[in-house]
Amino acid sequence: MKSILKQGLVVILIGWFVFHLESCKVGKDYERAEMEHPEVYRQDFPKDSAISNIPWWHLFKDPVLVGLIDSALVNNKDIQIAISRIEEAQLQIDMARADYYPLIGYNAYGSSVANSEVSGLSNAVGAGLNVSYTVDLWQKIKSMNKIALQNYFATEEAYKALNIAIVSAVAGAYVSLRDVDNRRIIAEKTAKNFQDNLDVMQARFNAGFISEVDLSQAKIQLSEAKTAIEIFDRSRAQIENAISVFMGTAPRAIPRGLPLYEQIVLPEIPVGLPSELLDRRPDILAAERRLHAQTLRIGVAEALKYPSLTLSLDMGAQFLNPSFLFADLGAQLLGPVFNSGKLKRNVEIEQARTKQLLLSYETSYLFALQEVEDAMISVQTYKKEYSLRNEQMLMATKASQLAWVRYDGGLTSYLEVLNLQSSQFNAELKASEAFKNQLTSMINLYEALGGGWYVDNEEAQEMN
Repeated sequence: MKSILKQGLVVILIGWFVFHLESCKVGKDYERAEMEHPEVYRQDFPKDSAISNIPWWHLFKDPVLVGLIDSALVNNKDIQIAISRIEEAQLQIDMARADYYPLIGYNAYGSSVANSEVSGLSNAVGAGLNVSYTVDLWQKIKSMNKIALQNYFATEEAYKALNIAIVSAVAGAYVSLRDVDNRRIIAEKTAKNFQDNLDVMQARFNAGFISEVDLSQAKIQLSEAKTAIEIFDRSRAQIENAISVFMGTAPRAIPRGLPLYEQIVLPEIPVGLPSELLDRRPDILAAERRLHAQTLRIGVAEALKYPSLTLSLDMGAQFLNPSFLFADLGAQLLGPVFNSGKLKRNVEIEQARTKQLLLSYETSYLFALQEVEDAMISVQTYKKEYSLRNEQMLMATKASQLAWVRYDGGLTSYLEVLNLQSSQFNAELKASEAFKNQLTSMINLYEALGGGWYVDNEEAQEMN
């Protein structure tokens, strides 16, 4: 018993000594890299609170679109995969935390021995308990827990980034769907007008007032409008299929809400400052979390160059001889002596990987700046383009009406009517597309600024 107490005292002294050694941490703590960024964006936009601070259900005014996005954020398969990855990362944290605690195991044994010197059998039955604890020298275990935590945070940021992508994709597809709906209405209206023209031209041809060439031109014009309807029907079905997949369902018909020209149009779009992207964009934050975790791996690799200490306790008893008890306390110190520089190279590998992730982090910020700038110039130019297309449409409509009056009065040829009516048709289609592009550019800017992922539970309930 005295020997056991002595062993216990030795182990306690060793434990006290190495406990104080834990302050000898290897590796460096993570510090955010200084990022060069412009003070303001190139385009002239308001710099106050960015549009990205607006929850998506407040940005989009169409209740049908809000419902589609809400459904997609719940049922989208990629979203469900991302949620599963978050759960996996949480389990990894729990596994890493387990290293903070002793490992406890058990064993049982039984034997029956016979020999020529002793008659009968010698039986032994017993059980034991094993306890081992790895002392966190050099804070390796602590660093590995921090790595697991940063990986978890990176997974969460990836989930937020996916939310943004889903919101943007569904909104963009829905706006495109309403644009196709609008252009189909234009094509139907134009086809009806062209059919009325053809009826008039047919009557005049039957009366011998016009040539077959004018009649054929009227038929060609009507065929062009009817062909456009078929094209828009195809596009509409394909967009509906895409939206259905976003929502995690088989292709189906998509309900409609507000018409195209009643969708979001903001008089001003605040964008904030470029530096805010570092804390707003989930993809940038995810890259930084991965960089943080990788920086900690350098310390873990360096810790492998130094000794590791494991404390152990074995206790047991024999069931057939209750007085026979045993306990064994021990400490094991293991460290490398010669490994041909393998551990040193391992540290250098982790340092190289850290450099790669730093460059990736910096690149993600540069791409984010590009996406914001591209979206801003798109918002500005598409707004001007739609204004010009709208003026063009009004002028083409007026010119077409005047041309028919002139033709009906015998002052011009039907070719002039044909050209101007076709110009009116194209102008109306292009105006619709330009307005759709203006809306899409706003959605892209909202996404580029990092909007769309924030969900407040109370507001989400009100939304539903």
